[in-house]
Amino acid sequence: MFITCEGNRDWIALPDGSTAGQCLEALGLLRPDTLAATRDGMPVDLSEPLNRGGVFAALSLADEEGERIYERSLRFVMLLALRRLRPGQRVRIDYSLGRGVRVRLPGCSLSETDLAELRREMQALIAQNLPFTKSRWSRDEAIRYFHEDGQEDKAELLRTRPYDWFQVYSCGGMWEYFYGAMAPGTGCVAVFDLHLLRPDGFVLLLPQEGDPAHPAAYVEQPKHLAAFSQSARWCDILGVNNVADLTRLRDQRELREFIRVNEALHEQALGEIAEQIVKAGRRVVLVAGPSSSGKTTTAGRLAVQLRVLGRHAYRISLDDYYLDRDKITPEPDGSLDLEQLHALDLPRLQEDMRRLLDGELVMIPRFSFARGAREPEGHPLQLKENELVIFEGIHALNPALVRNIPPSAIHRVFVSALTCLNLDDHNRIRTTDVRLLRRIVRDLRFRATTPEKTLSMWPSVRRGEQKWIFPYQEMADSVFNTALHYELPVLRHFSYQLLQQVPSTDPGWLRANRLMKMLHYIPDISEDILAEIPPLSLLREFIGGCTIDER
Repeated sequence: MFITCEGNRDWIALPDGSTAGQCLEALGLLRPDTLAATRDGMPVDLSEPLNRGGVFAALSLADEEGERIYERSLRFVMLLALRRLRPGQRVRIDYSLGRGVRVRLPGCSLSETDLAELRREMQALIAQNLPFTKSRWSRDEAIRYFHEDGQEDKAELLRTRPYDWFQVYSCGGMWEYFYGAMAPGTGCVAVFDLHLLRPDGFVLLLPQEGDPAHPAAYVEQPKHLAAFSQSARWCDILGVNNVADLTRLRDQRELREFIRVNEALHEQALGEIAEQIVKAGRRVVLVAGPSSSGKTTTAGRLAVQLRVLGRHAYRISLDDYYLDRDKITPEPDGSLDLEQLHALDLPRLQEDMRRLLDGELVMIPRFSFARGAREPEGHPLQLKENELVIFEGIHALNPALVRNIPPSAIHRVFVSALTCLNLDDHNRIRTTDVRLLRRIVRDLRFRATTPEKTLSMWPSVRRGEQKWIFPYQEMADSVFNTALHYELPVLRHFSYQLLQQVPSTDPGWLRANRLMKMLHYIPDISEDILAEIPPLSLLREFIGGCTIDER
């Protein structure tokens, strides 16, 4: 077989059966921190024997896929350690918290002593550098094993997989199915830490970003954690924790009722935020959140809830305060960073806020994205004494926006899609993946942007969020979770065929393939069920049919 790497015009011949690690070594790409390889864009284990060549690259913790491999392998070590320390204990891996993952042991009270014991057991497994060994199982073999092992959640999920075979991994006498490539052995994930979250959980901390030799510190995020806890309570109310529960609801024809209760929970949460705003006498509401979190619809529905309480609220998008494109300083490569705060006309925005609160007539600008410039004329706005204004945009929580506004006048709302729905107890669904699916669907339907273009922009969007949005989320007075527990079947309905059309030669194909692998397990939804989604649903912002701005 013949192998090469990006930027190399020469091909190297290797015997059939050479491993991916040997291919990287022959190409001079194998480093001590290499976790896996990619062949023609697809991840492969370093120990995988290959009978076909291709274009190879190395994956490490510095890569998005490499970080997922590290986390996946570290989770295996943690689960193996817990199995040895607490046989039969259920373990639920919930969601990300900063540079870590929240883990719960339902029904089990944990102490610092318990955590120290777990840390020592994990370190002992890592010191042994036990290999992760991949095997090919039939569907029946996998379902039988996980059923007999007490992992009925995984057995139920695998019954819905559209393939007759599975790649499962073993290590230290335990078998797991983790939906992706693994590191060569336990010794590859030596950097980690554990932080206790009473009563029944902890955070599994990954290496520090930019300093992989040390584990990340746990950063307290009480408001963010409270929003996740609310989502977990909603899971309990709805009786849905894993994807197999959604499949059960579909088969029992209970999805319509499920959608109604989901939407009622959203409405209740927005009503509570509106009551806080009115009770505190706020006049400026700032709604911020990452890409595809549902900021626009949240702002509109919040205005409706405020109207119910007798307060009229006007909505203003921070996008209308963009500088003309020719006034933004280009990046070194000539591109324009539209995620940065200084892409906005801050002096104009600050002055307009102050004048609105003073009761003056203000001409609010309008920005044309087609022209990349501000329209010649805006629209007039003047607040009466009992009226509010809602500013919505990714930078709305940045303190620079409100330097001249009294803090007593401001209520900050952080919006994000914090899903607590898992594939199974040991495999979470990342909130960033759900937001990316939302954006792929929306961008094609409303912005004529292809999935390939959206996928290519996503790393830049994520970097901007880490720099400009997430550092301010704990400044929020309220956190609204826009995740809907029924949305994945809907997003699958609109996105699966789009992702299938992304060519394997496209730079975003690895990301598209990863999304498709996750969607394989999500039940499809019929057109008649889509009609149950109300016109003010957060989901309508992405799939169409939202009437929040119609009069």
